Amino acid sequence: MKRVAALFAAVALASAAAPAVVSSAWAEPPPAPDQALADPAQEARARALFGDIRCVVCQHESIADSPAGIAADLRRLVREQIAAGRTDEEIKADLIRRYGDYVLFQPPVRIGTWVLWFGPFALAAGAGVVLVLRARRRRAGEAAPLTAEEERALAELTEGDEDAFSRS
Repeated sequence: MKRVAALFAAVALASAAAPAVVSSAWAEPPPAPDQALADPAQEARARALFGDIRCVVCQHESIADSPAGIAADLRRLVREQIAAGRTDEEIKADLIRRYGDYVLFQPPVRIGTWVLWFGPFALAAGAGVVLVLRARRRRAGEAAPLTAEEERALAELTEGDEDAFSRS
């Protein structure tokens, strides 16, 4: 009986430790440290570009701030292309070709991105038009003055009510 209990305990300990071993074996290795460009002007240009490029893993951070391995790869790619003499627009075009418009924090204005760029303004303008039309309808729907016949009928209806109000 003691042997069975010891066997169960060993199996329980082994199964508890297994996820830690497996998860560390499959974890992404830390990215290699960034190597700055030798020319300070080129490095400043690269760092400026890093702020405009979105990390494709983190999605809310620029590649300058992201600790993800793909962000380190993108930083290295940008530095290589700057060292090769490419312009900022050529580098951005290459990144868009690889990852789509979403890779830039400010995607280019073209037919496919009009909704992205001008959609909020169109929604605000539409909401303004709706508010103006509703305000006009309210003014048109205001009550017209009572006719002489309606005033007499109202006076007859409220004649007994005046006495009730005066007593209270």
